[in-house]
Amino acid sequence: MAAAADLQPVMPALAQRYEHETGIKLLVSFGSSSTLVTQILNGAPFDIFLAADYVFPEKIVMAGLADGAQPTPYAKGTLVLWTRKDSGLLPLTLDTLSDPRVKTIAIANELHAPYGRAAAAALRRMKLYDKLSPHFVVGENISQTAQFVESGNAQLGLISLTAASTQHFKEIGTYILVPTSQYPEIRQCAVIMTKSEHKAEAHLFLNWLLSPAVQGDLPQVGLRPVQ
Repeated sequence: MAAAADLQPVMPALAQRYEHETGIKLLVSFGSSSTLVTQILNGAPFDIFLAADYVFPEKIVMAGLADGAQPTPYAKGTLVLWTRKDSGLLPLTLDTLSDPRVKTIAIANELHAPYGRAAAAALRRMKLYDKLSPHFVVGENISQTAQFVESGNAQLGLISLTAASTQHFKEIGTYILVPTSQYPEIRQCAVIMTKSEHKAEAHLFLNWLLSPAVQGDLPQVGLRPVQ
């Protein structure tokens, strides 16, 4: 499985649960959606790709490598603004982005990471992008972006709710939701590869992920159900 970096805090528990229920073991490789698409287009032998948006898996469909006419939505993502509790920037609000004490803001690369695209769109919508861009600390993917702000190398971070919902991030930091009206919907989609040697198993996993029981538990790990 190729999985977008925002799923790094989520997939270990899901994989363990899936293996417990089915006996099927998942081997997961994480990366930015852009990097994973490049690997797949270059022949990487993944069975299924769980992206952080619709655009990147659509490239697999357009290349004729997907088992299906379009990507399958499996979850919706949420963007948050996060800071460490010892940052001196509490209480945290969206106005904190304009606080003159803020010199570094972690953001994912908008060309490679859907959450980075959403963050950049939100800042442009709020007419803050040009003012704040000199302060950006840019991560290659949303996982690296979260690491920048978690380590203190950035004072604020526009990261995924999947990262902010982990026990570690809740213990050392705090977050607020970026209003969904400020960025395009993060519709996370999957594709199964036509040439997969485990196509049947891949379809079984995707059906499991879309089941009411699993969809109902997604909010606990920072994702929203597709329905």
